[in-house]
Amino acid sequence: VQLQASGGGLVQPGGSLRLSCAASGFAFADYNIGWFRQAPGKEREGVSCIRRRGGTTVYADSAKGRFTMSRDNAKNTIYLQMNNLKPDDTAAYFCATELNYLILSRCLDPMAYENWGQGTQVTVSS
Repeated sequence: VQLQASGGGLVQPGGSLRLSCAASGFAFADYNIGWFRQAPGKEREGVSCIRRRGGTTVYADSAKGRFTMSRDNAKNTIYLQMNNLKPDDTAAYFCATELNYLILSRCLDPMAYENWGQGTQVTVSS
């Protein structure tokens, strides 16, 4: 299982970024996939996730209405469209996958995920 996140950068408050996570080495559609972030001095937290095999998409409260997660199974890629970015969104963003079934309440739990990509840094600053 390999995951490669990209798309981070420096953006002004109110701006947008689109993160991508390219996956290889596994049956992409069979996995739960999540986006997580970790700011300096803080714990890693879930941002959004899509449960496996056409399951539901879940968003953290901080992401609702601003972020949109999608997956393209044909390209083995997931995306995180982030709009109206705020300084509090500054963090390293990671994608992760998990094969086992996840109940809804665990979809955003970093501890539930086994496979992680390297992070991509998002900095929101004027």
